[in-house]
Amino acid sequence: MTMLSRERWSLVAGAAVAAALTAAALIVSADEASAATPGDPAPAFEELNSAGRKVSLADFRGRTVVLEWTNDGCPFVQKHYDSGAMQALQASAGKDGVVWLSVVSSKPGSQGYVMGAQADRLTTERKASPAHVLLDPDGSMGRAFGARTTPHMFVIGPDGRIVYSGAIDSIRSSDVRDVPKAVNYVSQALEAIKAGRAPETPLTVPYGCSVKY
Repeated sequence: MTMLSRERWSLVAGAAVAAALTAAALIVSADEASAATPGDPAPAFEELNSAGRKVSLADFRGRTVVLEWTNDGCPFVQKHYDSGAMQALQASAGKDGVVWLSVVSSKPGSQGYVMGAQADRLTTERKASPAHVLLDPDGSMGRAFGARTTPHMFVIGPDGRIVYSGAIDSIRSSDVRDVPKAVNYVSQALEAIKAGRAPETPLTVPYGCSVKY
């Protein structure tokens, strides 16, 4: 994204996000609202990936970043992986230079908790292609973003601000048959950023299993 398009993005995004947040306030109560709100700077983080290497948001300055909170035991997560939709979206985003980070915030002993080798095995078995799987067993990253469900999706623009927060799509179910019928909000957000505009829907209520903090 060029400097001119970034400036254009900032101007367009400001007005669009303000309008969308006003509308979203009608369906998202104060105690449900995400800590990382569209239009705000994304919380800084530094976590270990599945290979034991530190990964920080600062590593990807100037690039679009997708955060996907995940839990392999959650049927809502399984819906999107069993359908192949999550893998297809990861691959498409990667081709456009988007950094996709899958985040595991399950605490030790809880559903979805994995260590590095197991996380890598899941990635291989599911034919997924995140740039990194981040391990957040103390929940510090999840709490900083206000991640509440698996999946809970965040899109961070090249300027480091939250562009989208919420559900992966518009049908709140664990039925794999609903995937092709749903509007994928993450895909919409990425297309909007690529076109230099703000997404029409920057904030939705996430659905899925609770994050196992």
